[in-house]
Amino acid sequence: MRIICSAIVLLLIVNSCASVKTSKRNNEWKKLFNGKDINDWFVKIQHHEVGENFGNTFRAEDGIIKVRYDQYGDFNDQFGHLYYKIPYSYYHLKLEYRFVGELQKGAPSYTLRNSGVMFHSQDPRTMPKEQDWPISIEFQFLGGLGDGKPRPTGNMCSPGTKVVYNGALDERHCIDSKSKTYDGDQWVKAELIVLGDSLITHIINGDTVMQYSKPQIGGGVVNRFDPAIKQDGKMLKSGFIALQSEGQPIDFRNIELKDLSRK
Repeated sequence: MRIICSAIVLLLIVNSCASVKTSKRNNEWKKLFNGKDINDWFVKIQHHEVGENFGNTFRAEDGIIKVRYDQYGDFNDQFGHLYYKIPYSYYHLKLEYRFVGELQKGAPSYTLRNSGVMFHSQDPRTMPKEQDWPISIEFQFLGGLGDGKPRPTGNMCSPGTKVVYNGALDERHCIDSKSKTYDGDQWVKAELIVLGDSLITHIINGDTVMQYSKPQIGGGVVNRFDPAIKQDGKMLKSGFIALQSEGQPIDFRNIELKDLSRK
């Protein structure tokens, strides 16, 4: 009897240690950007094939991912995205961004001090060469224009998607958050908590500025997509994370992710 009890105690200790180890692993922050290169990321830019980093748009310099257009000439609707190599479903993402420089010649006026992070994105390898935006949800970043008018950041935009906001399916392409306006070239801290196809939370400089739920495929804005991919009504439980380039130079740094899924 004593031997059996000892074995049970030992088994409980082993299981407890395994749980602690798993819990510890799940609570660790993973650096998605190593500060040196973008080898763990890949590019898709409109008018170009997957993997072609046209004009060296996305570059790693000084411990920062820089989005630049100095080799472009006219912007020519070359909307681009830099994707992390694997998709995620339940996670907490954090990063810092800052707007720099001037809007590239030929870029749409709405892209002035405008960028963001796409998530729950379709695999860019399923995008035709001329598709402009990935079917995804966007954690939109906007910079103040220095005119004293409010311009919140940490908003939600929905290329080819919809979300439930304030208890109802919202048809708007973009929904403003309740954040402050951030002028100039200051670094802004942005966090995104994604729980599969359930609750999604936007955080800016430590303040929760928006929440919504039930991301799903639907709506417009996305053009020249593969109809087999755009299955309206399909819930989005996971997808790729991507940094945006749409004509405004921007810097990203300290990009980290905590996997919240159960292992």
